[in-house]
Amino acid sequence: MPILLAWAIAVLCLPSFGAQAQELAIPVQLVAVNYTTLSAELPAKIDRITVKEGERFKEGQQLVAFDCVIQRALVDEASAVLAAAEKSKSVHKRLLELNSTGTLEAEKSGWDAAVAQAKLNSARAVASKCAINAPFSGRVVEQKARAFQYVQVGQAVLEVLDDSLLNAEFIVPSVAVNSLKPGAALRITVDETRNTYPANIARIGAKVDAVSHSVKVTAEIRGDFPELMAGMTGRAQMTAP
Repeated sequence: MPILLAWAIAVLCLPSFGAQAQELAIPVQLVAVNYTTLSAELPAKIDRITVKEGERFKEGQQLVAFDCVIQRALVDEASAVLAAAEKSKSVHKRLLELNSTGTLEAEKSGWDAAVAQAKLNSARAVASKCAINAPFSGRVVEQKARAFQYVQVGQAVLEVLDDSLLNAEFIVPSVAVNSLKPGAALRITVDETRNTYPANIARIGAKVDAVSHSVKVTAEIRGDFPELMAGMTGRAQMTAP
């Protein structure tokens, strides 16, 4: 593993661990803090996809719309059934006040209205899945389905990420973990831009890999740097014993 070897060589070259501070350069990769794959939540044909690969979108923006003629018709049907049940409930309530109907009939009309309301809620819940809205602002990484394609429940449609905040991930040997502390400053030099950016260690892995004897470390890049993209690689430069 190149990342592990880089750290191991750096550590082994020291006269004694902890004897003298050394400047170390560790391979890193930039990753987005928020990224996900958006999938279909109902079996349907894709009507349109409003964004293309690489394009930006805003939180809440509709990204995918499905052909949901049947689902919307079911909502209309459930609405009509509820309206009839509410009318029947109102009539039976008035008849009960006039002692022209029994209590059981009046209660049944109330139950029928409650069932009709539940069915309408269910139909609306299904219809709400007829579009995929953006969970956060970001960009489209990959389009995994096409317009007019029929998709099943759980089938991936879009892979998206939020590139407004990037982290740098790298791996260190477990013997060096005690020398790293959350909040410690370091510098990230990115190969693609050939620039150096300030960062701080955000998190240190909770478990040592038993095979490679390594731990993953995550650093947060401080500042707004539009030129940076997820997937870029570079080196984390820090002073360590």
